[in-house]
Amino acid sequence: MGDHFKTDTDQLDRFVKSLQDSLKELDEARQALSHVRADQIGTGRLDEACDTFQEKWKYGSEQLKEMISTISEGVKANKLSYEELEENLSKALQQMEKQATSAGGGQN
Repeated sequence: MGDHFKTDTDQLDRFVKSLQDSLKELDEARQALSHVRADQIGTGRLDEACDTFQEKWKYGSEQLKEMISTISEGVKANKLSYEELEENLSKALQQMEKQATSAGGGQN
């Protein structure tokens, strides 16, 4: 059964890094646009549309940041759980092997 279910904890680390990189890039994009003022672009309607977009962009990016952070923390917790399970299983199997060997079960 163990052959059918495998978790690559290194892949989980790469996923967390990817999530963290996306947060950084999101912040950089928002900061790059933060200095652009609507009154620099053109007509009143366009200026108003740009201001509205900036407000929504800020709100949306903050919401994404929260969600990505939550997912990242969940993935980290899962990775630690998988590593702990693997370590405990390995210890249990080693203990079983020692008991079998000391009881004479390892000899033919």
